[in-house]
Amino acid sequence: MSRTSDIDILISEVGPRDGLQSVDRTMPTEVKNKWIDALAGAGLREIEVGSFVSPKRLPQMADTGDVVKHAITIDHLNVLALVPNLRGAEAAVEAGAHALSMPVSASRLHSQANIGMTPEEALEQVAKVDELRRNSGRAVSLEVGVSTAFGCTMEGPVSEDWVIELAVKCAEAGADSVGLSDTTGYGNPAQVKRLFTRLRDELGQKAGGAHLHNTRGQGLANVVAALYAGVTTFDSSLGGLGGCPYAPGASGNIVTEDLVYLLESMGLRTGVDIEALIAARSIILQGLPGEPIYGSVPDAGLQLGFAYAGQGVSA
Repeated sequence: MSRTSDIDILISEVGPRDGLQSVDRTMPTEVKNKWIDALAGAGLREIEVGSFVSPKRLPQMADTGDVVKHAITIDHLNVLALVPNLRGAEAAVEAGAHALSMPVSASRLHSQANIGMTPEEALEQVAKVDELRRNSGRAVSLEVGVSTAFGCTMEGPVSEDWVIELAVKCAEAGADSVGLSDTTGYGNPAQVKRLFTRLRDELGQKAGGAHLHNTRGQGLANVVAALYAGVTTFDSSLGGLGGCPYAPGASGNIVTEDLVYLLESMGLRTGVDIEALIAARSIILQGLPGEPIYGSVPDAGLQLGFAYAGQGVSA
């Protein structure tokens, strides 16, 4: 996680990874790079540019090494890559990723479907990846997201005590930060506030960000709840692209454009230009013609007299 003093909330764009992995087609590498350039140009400070997984499972991610090598040339951008295991982490570090993100699922069925491991085996991988990055000779951060933290389409309710216990174990295994992911879009505001409050009480500065989905229309309401629990980093996807391919029905990442609008209208600085984000949507459609993308703000436009937080100037 990369933070600077001129913003209040860090938005971590996950479209090039979480968005594209859920689409059956593959976006050409040159279009991915163009998209990432546009996202960074709009002011995003952190982008999850891909995942180092088997191309047999996710052919959409086969070029992640090349995408990382392009992204790290962009000034002031924290380049994040998802890695499910040590092998993926080795490839990510070799490519030059600044940060590694590891999914550790609280649901046993989802964990097996998503990464082919039990939660306990995933914890062992976190420890191995921590050792790898510490011995790499480079400053590489390690983030863990506890998947299905708010419920699972395969198992149903997930114990909140187990979610927090698992988060603590991830931190003990070496993660710099541990966040919570509403992989299936089951979360509600009361639950989100409660769990992130508990996470912060247990982990302090190691309590990480929120990865929330809008599958059932509660995405932005859950963002507000997480804000009141002290969360300062949120994942989102341009145009709401994507979801988890291994959680049935889990479509609907939060729309980055709508998230920026929400936060800025609340007086929270993101450093992101909404109109530049809206312009970047056309690049998605260049690489994936006809792909459905979403967003209330892109459809309606900015309100008359809208001012970015702290600037006092109208868009």
